[in-house]
Amino acid sequence: MSDIVISARNLNKTFGKGETAQTVLSNASLEISRGSFVSLMGESGSGKSTLLYLIGGLDRDFTGDITVDGQPISGLNDVQLSQLRGTKMGFVFQFYNLAANLTVEENILLPIEMSGRKVSDYRDRFEELLEITGLTQKRKSFPSQLSGGQQQRVAIARAVLGEPSIILADEPTGNLDSVSGAEIMQLFRRLNQEKGVTILQVTHSAECASYSSRIVVLRDGVICEG
Repeated sequence: MSDIVISARNLNKTFGKGETAQTVLSNASLEISRGSFVSLMGESGSGKSTLLYLIGGLDRDFTGDITVDGQPISGLNDVQLSQLRGTKMGFVFQFYNLAANLTVEENILLPIEMSGRKVSDYRDRFEELLEITGLTQKRKSFPSQLSGGQQQRVAIARAVLGEPSIILADEPTGNLDSVSGAEIMQLFRRLNQEKGVTILQVTHSAECASYSSRIVVLRDGVICEG
């Protein structure tokens, strides 16, 4: 099994056409080793989130090559891409995207149920994640009864329940205070170190980036080491 879990080569991404066209990525290349914790930084509008969405297959309008866990994603159809995301990737966004009418437990289990997998197969993992995220006592609570940090922990537990090898996180602490943000970063580091999950996070925060093992900077559409 290759040590490179994410490979992006010569990526080009442009928004708009003609005179209004804006190049966001210009022959950008990035390799991420399995089990690493990488922070992607850059100025606002530099294309950090765009790159993350390309790697995650959420945006398919680009030129270049992206390989995730040895599988080129360009030639995948929607069903194959959805399967890859469902088995290999977990997504954590700035906005928690929790279902307001579902409890913590129901929100975390929702992707498993929607994919047709047996919840019983993930029960032990679910209980472990509740403990790791400190949500055991909140399992029957609704999102409106949780703090922002707790809601983000629910989103993280939901993302990793299916045991993805990769977590893609877009400004995961952007809506949190400094204390809650630090708790989320400590949780990410624990998942990385104890579970071997590869993490690629987009962040503008040097403090959040300090938790990672590698910092990459996106500047003028080109990827540079921090």
